[in-house]
Amino acid sequence: MNLASLDLNLLVTLDALLEHRSVSRAAKQVGLSQPAVSAQLARLRRHFGDDLLARYGNQYRLTPLAVQLRGRVRTAVNGVERVFAAEPDFDPATTSREFSLAMTDYGVAILGVALAAALAQEAPGARVRFIANTPAIVDNARQVLTGIDLLVLPHGFLEGLPHQDLHRDDWVCLVDAGHPAVAHGLTVELLRTMPWVVTYHSPTASTPVVRQMRMLGIEPHVQVVTENFLTVPGLVAGTGRVALLQRRLAERIPADTNVRALPCPFEAGPLVEAVWWHPMYEHDPEHQYLRVLLTRIAADVTEHPPR
Repeated sequence: MNLASLDLNLLVTLDALLEHRSVSRAAKQVGLSQPAVSAQLARLRRHFGDDLLARYGNQYRLTPLAVQLRGRVRTAVNGVERVFAAEPDFDPATTSREFSLAMTDYGVAILGVALAAALAQEAPGARVRFIANTPAIVDNARQVLTGIDLLVLPHGFLEGLPHQDLHRDDWVCLVDAGHPAVAHGLTVELLRTMPWVVTYHSPTASTPVVRQMRMLGIEPHVQVVTENFLTVPGLVAGTGRVALLQRRLAERIPADTNVRALPCPFEAGPLVEAVWWHPMYEHDPEHQYLRVLLTRIAADVTEHPPR
C-alpha cells in the first residue's frame, strides 16, 4: 500500500470514532464539524469495505473488523504522536512530552504516585499517562510497546525484550481478620478447601505465584475473579475467602478494612517487578530519562517503605 496516497488525517478520526462510537463526540475530540466527520467516516467505510460503526437501536456498536482495528489504530496514533513530539535536545525542564506506562493498579500504587511527583518537579510541562495493564497488552507486548513508553510487569510473562529490574516483593495470604479456621495460621490443606479471590484468572493470564501453587498441586477453588489488586481486601473482608496479595500492597491496607495478612504455607517465590520496552527505543534520550527516573524511584520505594 502506498502511504502517500492515503489521507493520514483519517487515522485520527478513525481513532476517535472507535473510542467514542459516536460521530458527534468524535467530532468534538478532533475539532471538526459533525458533517465533516460523517464524510470522513464514509471514506473510511469505502476504504475498508465495512460499516465500522453499526447502528443498534439508538446507539452505534463496533463491527468485528472495527474491534480488531481499535488496538492497532491507537498504537499507530501513539506512534505518529511520538514521531512528531521528538525534540533535537531533550531537556526534562522544558519538555511537553506525554510519557505513557502500562501498569497494574498495584504498580501505580507502589510507584505511580512517586513517579508523578518526580515528573512534576523535574519536568513540569510533561504529562504521565497510566494505562491499565490487561492480558491483551501482555499477549501483544511487542506491538503495544511501539506506541507506549514502558510496560511494568513482573518476570514470568515476557522474554526477548529489553528490561530493567525495579524491585522485589513477596506474597502473603489475605483472610478476614476474624476467620475462625485460620486462628492458628494457614495450612496447605486449608488453601485447597477455602474459596478464593484470584486476579487475572484465565488460561493465559494469572499471577506467577498462582501458577507456582498449581505446580505444587494446590488447585484453588475460585469463587471471585478480579483484575484489580486494590479490590482484593474488600472481596476478602467479612467472608471465608482467601487471596494472595503482594506484601507491599498489603502493608497499605487501612487498619479498619478488617483483614489480616498471613505467611504463605508453601514456598512462594518472590515477585520481581521489572520495566520492559521496545528495542527501537533503547537509545532514545527521552525514553532513557524515563527509565532511569523509574528505576531511581523504585530503589527509593524499596529503601524507604511507607509507614
